[in-house]
Amino acid sequence: MKLDSKIYIAGHRGLVGSALMRILRDKGYTNFLTRTHAELDLTNQAAVEGFFAAEKPDYVFLAAAKVGGIHANNTYPAEFIRDNLAIQTNVIHAAYKNNVKRLLFLGSSCIYPKLAPQPMKEEHLLTSELEPTNRPYALAKIAGIEMCWSYNRQYKTQYLAVMPTNLYGPGDNYHPENSHVIPALIRRFHEAKLANAPSVTVWGTGTPRREFLYSDDMADACVYLMNLPDAQFVPLLGQDRNDGLAPLMNIGVGEDLTIRELAETVKNVVGYQGAIEFDSTKPDGTPRKLMDVGRLNAMGWKASTLMKGGLAVAYQDFIASNANS
Repeated sequence: MKLDSKIYIAGHRGLVGSALMRILRDKGYTNFLTRTHAELDLTNQAAVEGFFAAEKPDYVFLAAAKVGGIHANNTYPAEFIRDNLAIQTNVIHAAYKNNVKRLLFLGSSCIYPKLAPQPMKEEHLLTSELEPTNRPYALAKIAGIEMCWSYNRQYKTQYLAVMPTNLYGPGDNYHPENSHVIPALIRRFHEAKLANAPSVTVWGTGTPRREFLYSDDMADACVYLMNLPDAQFVPLLGQDRNDGLAPLMNIGVGEDLTIRELAETVKNVVGYQGAIEFDSTKPDGTPRKLMDVGRLNAMGWKASTLMKGGLAVAYQDFIASNANS
């Protein structure tokens, strides 16, 4: 990408999109296309095609999605599969029709089987059943990967799917019910600190292991991949084959920790003094989700943000933008 290339960031206000905006600006890029949901409904095919035809972006980061934690996935499965299928179908097809040079499709580690070997490699995709609690979302994202691959094969497009591990950082969703585990814990511990509550209850047993990546590290990896020379980028795309590895790249840190360890870390960052209790009647989800990031590391990129420092930034972001203190 040239510094003045026209870059469309779909979902620029979300956790992923806002991180992409920060990193791109930091690297000197200047020509951004952004639209809020009110300005452009990505589930509206005619609106998306009109936008692409008028603006003609050179590069697309497809970070727009309907996302949420276990509760949200269980409560709104229809919206999770419908909206995500519509968004990615409209954007990917419009990108093809308007000769976008490269597109990066942002997925999620939940695309991998519930009991995938650990750490999860890209080739583990579709090898066994998914985690039921987020299957509608995961299937939508898998369809997006397959769509990128299909367009690459048929039209020789350059569309790559990237699968970040669990993300956290500035711009996260701190909704009391529909947020992911880190923002949910930040809110709970902060509110408990303000109320001098004796304890905070965390869903599940605390034993599942999870990997967490700071959002700006994820964005840096995306820009790194988008800027790979053709000799490295094109072989990732599967343009000449319909078997083996999908056009897919894991983005993560390659290390995980238990939910109990995570809760203790968030508690310390927030400065909460009470106890942590675990509600084992609530679902744990997948027992372990650790990404194998060997391919990305071998291409020259590694995560650099330590978790305690990243959580401190996320907590200050929560206070600044969401807390009622």
